[in-house]
Amino acid sequence: MSERGWKFVLVGSVVLNVFMLGAIGGGAYQWFSTHRDLRAAGAPASRTALRFAADELPDTRQQEFAATLKAARKDGRDFAREGRDDRITVLDLLAAPQLDRTAIDAALDRTRAADTALRTQVERSVVDFAATLTPDERAKFVDGLRRSGNWRLPPKFQKKQGDAASK
Repeated sequence: MSERGWKFVLVGSVVLNVFMLGAIGGGAYQWFSTHRDLRAAGAPASRTALRFAADELPDTRQQEFAATLKAARKDGRDFAREGRDDRITVLDLLAAPQLDRTAIDAALDRTRAADTALRTQVERSVVDFAATLTPDERAKFVDGLRRSGNWRLPPKFQKKQGDAASK
């Protein structure tokens, strides 16, 4: 290869390396600027599922809560299946060439009723579990419910609620 060919290869390599360094630097900047808030707060990954509401309780109570939720969900499988089937029915009715509003409304009503029945069953099991707790455990459980599950508060309200409780 001639001297001129080597110069082109060298210049091309330098340009490629500068481009790669810029891409790596830009990616690192984006990563750290996006995740800065989580690192600064030392916060673990978001744990918003209802089962995490009992994290502050002793292990035996956590296991009891998990078993309670599992039983409530197992008992509510029929409601979940009805809701899912009715959602599929709604989608099928919406995709039909002729829109049948009364059939869609009826399917939506059935879906809503199944969802409400399932939610009611799970919420009752949570309240039944809370009734078995001591007042101190119940206070910890309520704090967990503020962070996880259907009663979860947005982060800005969680902070305000914590400030109000400490005063």
